[in-house]
Amino acid sequence: MSRPLSRWSTGSGRITGISDRDPFNQDYSKDFAENGFGHEAGACQSRQGTGLPFVKLGLALVMVLALLGSLYWTISISTLSQVPINRGHRRLQELLVLDLSEIGELSLGSAKLRELEFCSSEYEDYVPCYCNVSESLDAGDPDGTMEYERQCVRESAKEHGCLVLPPRNYRIPIRWPSGRNFIWKENVKITGLEFSSGSLTKRMMVEEEQISFRSDSLMVDGVEDYSHQIAEMIGLKNESNFNEAGIRTVLDIGCGFGSFGAHLFSRQLLTMCIANYERFGSQVQITLERGMPAMIGSFASKQLPYPYLSFDIVHCARCEIDWEKKDGIFLIEVDRLLRPGGYFIWTSLTNTQRLLHDKDNQKKWSLIHDSAEKLCWDMMSQQEETIVWKKTTKKKCYSSRKSGPPVCDRIHDLESPYYQPLNPCIAGTGSQRWLPIEYRTPWPSRATLNSTELDIYGLQSWDFAEDALNWKSVVHNYWTLLSPLIFSDHPKRPGDEDPSPPFNMLRNVLDMNARFGSFNAALLDAGKTAWVMNVVPTSGPNYLPLIFDRGFIGVHHDWCEAFPTYPRTYDMVHAEGLLTLETNQQDRCSMIDIFLEVDRILRPEGWVLLHDTAPLIEAARSVITQLRWDARMLELDNNSNEKLLICQKPFFKKQQK
Repeated sequence: MSRPLSRWSTGSGRITGISDRDPFNQDYSKDFAENGFGHEAGACQSRQGTGLPFVKLGLALVMVLALLGSLYWTISISTLSQVPINRGHRRLQELLVLDLSEIGELSLGSAKLRELEFCSSEYEDYVPCYCNVSESLDAGDPDGTMEYERQCVRESAKEHGCLVLPPRNYRIPIRWPSGRNFIWKENVKITGLEFSSGSLTKRMMVEEEQISFRSDSLMVDGVEDYSHQIAEMIGLKNESNFNEAGIRTVLDIGCGFGSFGAHLFSRQLLTMCIANYERFGSQVQITLERGMPAMIGSFASKQLPYPYLSFDIVHCARCEIDWEKKDGIFLIEVDRLLRPGGYFIWTSLTNTQRLLHDKDNQKKWSLIHDSAEKLCWDMMSQQEETIVWKKTTKKKCYSSRKSGPPVCDRIHDLESPYYQPLNPCIAGTGSQRWLPIEYRTPWPSRATLNSTELDIYGLQSWDFAEDALNWKSVVHNYWTLLSPLIFSDHPKRPGDEDPSPPFNMLRNVLDMNARFGSFNAALLDAGKTAWVMNVVPTSGPNYLPLIFDRGFIGVHHDWCEAFPTYPRTYDMVHAEGLLTLETNQQDRCSMIDIFLEVDRILRPEGWVLLHDTAPLIEAARSVITQLRWDARMLELDNNSNEKLLICQKPFFKKQQK
């Protein structure tokens, strides 16, 4: 699936599209960007003729004959060699399913092309699994401070599917990297309540249309001084030395508005922000709008969908987690996520000498301190509100303790749990990935794993190297196609003046089937500044630990469930081989269910790249018609059974009444 995209076919009708309008034509793009309108809701009307019953009867006969013919063909070739039969079985099966699907769709008449309706305005910031828009706001919780647990119920898009519209005054985000410091106020769900309380204005400069984060101060002395303080507490000269100490990936719990991660990004550290689902003034939504990595996550009752031993730093600055509760089980989850020798950094008013005179705070502090000791953490330093602990690198410490949480047995030591209940035992001690961070290869060399590291995953060096070379070629060909459209290297929207590099229209990319993370690596090698959310589907092989070991970030996810993020999150979504992976599973969701979720999390004018087998891409093209996307299908080369579908989500500004 990851061969270089060579010999793009552009002649003799080899490129086909859904719409008569050409999304690759710049004149059309200009008209589309200025007007921002597509089809009206319910525009497709079915035409019924008097001969429709006879047509349906004829199609039914065709279906029966096709089935009988397929059965006869299967029996007739059974005497042939089994080897070619096995090799072609999957392709033949896909073709048969596709043929029968098309016959069935023809029998339904124009239902095949029926476009989905737009959702009502109350769905603007809808996040499935976390809230129910049909419920009115809780009268007992006017500030929207109640916590939400992730609860996913699988429902077919055929029953409830609709297209989420942006807010009425939504605007395309400010180009990267300027967008780290400025966002459009109307793009995020912030009410007058947050402004009047001063919770936002204390950290931002709010102008008429924009919110500026240049004055965003995490602590009194600002985020730059704060990160410098942390570096010194760890024993480094300044934050520029984080990389030399083996620090690359950071998990920021309750990240505010992402300023800590934005600052570390300039130091080549990659920070994943997690925070609870919030109805108003969301930390995750604002952080993503700034172009920084973030997703909805909670320490309330479930393990986070990351592998153990993945982060070099876990950071909590006034994140409002009661670490002393439930016998320290939240700290045990932090320990699971931390690499050996990694750091837990906790900044809280509870830690100040003034508040420690309070008996309740003294009790909390004592419980947290004892829990950290039982986890074999070393308290390195404390400066006023901030404390730094270091996770042990010595496994013998666990056996020498007199009390504390037990070491997990093999049954409970899951490397990548998917929203499993919090585990009260110490994980990862038996893993081959148990390696102190100071012994890890510094970034960016870490992205290329050596043979010893690859052996952990049963991979050979030459296979890994070949995969990397293939993806470099793929990315080169992607950008050859896309550069005239999105001006990635020299971004320019129709009617705009040419800005200078390194400005980029792509802040982020969601890779729906990341495998080894090679698409991420190829983007970096090509000089693209966009970060990638590498998603490893639960239905396929789990290479998420490998992705983290390469210095990237990602998450385990079931694509039959909603992704834990807000609408309009990503600028580009990429999926290579995902349709094949999902269709090979039984009792899975439909293609429209998956694409409807992609539409929710893709920003207006965002891009989708689908690379898969020809039958599945053909089927996807039909589904995409219902989503109102503009799309182009390309054949990769004459000898390939694979196709590429390039789609763009239109900017629909129409609001439903």
